Amino acid sequence: MDVDQAGPAELDALRAAFDVDLREPPLGWDAVRAFETEHAIVLPEPYRTFVAEICDGAAQGPPDYGLLPLAAVPGDWRDLDQRVLARPFPLTQPWLWEDDPRPAEKIQAAIEQVYDHGTIVLGTDGCAMYWHLVVTGPHRGHVWNICGEGAQPFGAEFGFTTGHSGFAGWVGHWATGKWWWDAE
Repeated sequence: MDVDQAGPAELDALRAAFDVDLREPPLGWDAVRAFETEHAIVLPEPYRTFVAEICDGAAQGPPDYGLLPLAAVPGDWRDLDQRVLARPFPLTQPWLWEDDPRPAEKIQAAIEQVYDHGTIVLGTDGCAMYWHLVVTGPHRGHVWNICGEGAQPFGAEFGFTTGHSGFAGWVGHWATGKWWWDAE
């Protein structure tokens, strides 16, 4: 997974994965750079090139309810004023907060950081299951599933799936028709 440079094969696979008629227009490089400047981040590749040159969201998945545009969040999202993309995403391994023995107020504060720091929301599979792309922190470039019970990274090296890590791996896994957690 190269988060600094998009390969031509990755970009071709991303173009092929999304129906042209269901894509939103790409943002263009000026808009992507403006977003990055506004939030003091640099988007990881190949997602960065994808939204600049291929499409900024799509009516089809992944995830189930479509790929959100770069600056969007699902309609049922929490308070947007709390989100700080430049703050590092706090996790590097799965966390099932339902089983966390710490006091509830400490768990809630940590959960808020997971939802609000260092990620953009790619979309939802419904039932409060959101897919995030990490834009800052040690897991920059990885896709995470964050839901009511906990959070886990997507990629074969983390278990649960045979898919490759990163945005292109996540999309590619979906495009082959595989279930997200096909290694369980």
